[in-house]
Amino acid sequence: MADTDRERKRLKEEKRNERQMWMWLAYFLFGIHVVAFVMIYAVTHAPKK
Repeated sequence: MADTDRERKRLKEEKRNERQMWMWLAYFLFGIHVVAFVMIYAVTHAPKK
């Protein structure tokens, strides 16, 4: 009985950790794209010398 409870708890925690990893990856990739678009905007709208 204790083994099934322990296994269930481990699976629940593993699922939560995996969800956190995917959310972190999503925010990271979104942030990289925001920075890239800001840099592209800055380069294309820079004053000409």
